[in-house]
Amino acid sequence: MNIACLDLEGVLVPEIWIAFSERTGLPELRLTTRDEPDYAKLMRYRLDILARHSLGLNEIRQTISRIEPYDGAREFLDALRRMGQAVIISDTFTQFAGPLMEKLGLPTIFCNTLVADSDGRITGYKMRCENSKLTTVRALQSMGFDTVAVGDSFNDLAMIRASRAGFLFRSTPAIVSANPDLPHYTRFDELLSAFAREMAVC
Repeated sequence: MNIACLDLEGVLVPEIWIAFSERTGLPELRLTTRDEPDYAKLMRYRLDILARHSLGLNEIRQTISRIEPYDGAREFLDALRRMGQAVIISDTFTQFAGPLMEKLGLPTIFCNTLVADSDGRITGYKMRCENSKLTTVRALQSMGFDTVAVGDSFNDLAMIRASRAGFLFRSTPAIVSANPDLPHYTRFDELLSAFAREMAVC
């Protein structure tokens, strides 16, 4: 049995931190997992910037409320879910994901959790599990699923390569160049066709 495993930001919706960077005028917050493969280092960097500028969960949520899925993302996901099981595996946080999941038709998502005080100041975060994307894919495989994965960033590569088939979607030239064996798509219709071919394989 096949299950589709999808990244969220950069694949189905715009990058939250880039949107927040644009809203706050803080260009240093534009850094994402497309740029920095060390997630712990990236989050320490982000939390330090938030603390220095007295920004927290409330301000980020205001930005998220304005984010819309990419054109065609909801239709793509609906069509994919008609083919079989699908799950979003993301390094975002439950406090961020809710409004976006509603706009995408409430798909299943596995993600992490922020730690915040009563004023919304973010003091830390809890990863759902170590190497969460790879660990989740391997857990699904241990339950008898063949995984087919898609992502756009450094932190997606492990789950893509651990899967029976996998793709890059709207990734950076550097990541595409460093992984020439991975099919790279830029349109949802192309990506849906690629999933259709692989999901038909039992």
